[in-house]
Amino acid sequence: MIVNKEEKFKIVFESLKDKKSEQNMFSGFLKKYPEEWKQLKISFSKFNRSKQFGKTIPLPKPEQSLKKEIRLWLKTHLNDK
Repeated sequence: MIVNKEEKFKIVFESLKDKKSEQNMFSGFLKKYPEEWKQLKISFSKFNRSKQFGKTIPLPKPEQSLKKEIRLWLKTHLNDK
């Protein structure tokens, strides 16, 4: 989970000089907020280790999760303008 996600996505979006796309925002987020990215990966690995054998709970990989959140953010904010 990303704390202040809305604000951070907005900062990354406004800092982009290239085409404002999902992939550019993803790359920009990784550069601007490496600690947040690290925490997402740590949470994912802790969750995977805590699962009991034979019981699967689907959890998207950190890359997929972040890209999905960015995609949703872009969809709502680009349609507002």
